[in-house]
Amino acid sequence: MIRSAVPEDSGDILKIYAPYVEKTAISFEYDVPSQEEFRSRVEGILAEYPYLVAVEDGEIVGYAYASHFKPRKAYDHVAEVSIYIAENHKGKRIGRALYEELEKQLVSRNVFVAYACITDTDRPDDEYQTDDSINFHTKMGYRLVGRHELCGYKFGRWYSMIWMEKVLAPRPEHPEEF
Repeated sequence: MIRSAVPEDSGDILKIYAPYVEKTAISFEYDVPSQEEFRSRVEGILAEYPYLVAVEDGEIVGYAYASHFKPRKAYDHVAEVSIYIAENHKGKRIGRALYEELEKQLVSRNVFVAYACITDTDRPDDEYQTDDSINFHTKMGYRLVGRHELCGYKFGRWYSMIWMEKVLAPRPEHPEEF
């Protein structure tokens, strides 16, 4: 089941996010945020964008949300998207279900383009980073539109960051009329 997150979900969501901070270069954060900080993040996003959770047998097993791509008014019709799936629930098409609903909700809010910021490595055997996110986004219809070479340093090595883009709906000539 996919539903909108509520601030009270932040503890369960943080449990999913924490291993990404502690064990991977998927997140460039070095330290797991406190419960209070994370709840504040969830509340901030919910005030303006969709924040969704996937629930299986009463347990939150994944989440996805959108946020500002850039804070300027000109970017109001595009958003950055993020997704995290619990380690023991990967490969169950939860990510697809979350993104399909997220994208639908974004279009209903007059967001026409989604961007995903993804860590990339040139090391095929990197224990902190795989191509799973790139492959997932490609399957979901995203395409590579930019790359920042070796811009993030974590676990004693440099990582690149790529941007992938998906046009969710045709851009209207005058979106301000919506």
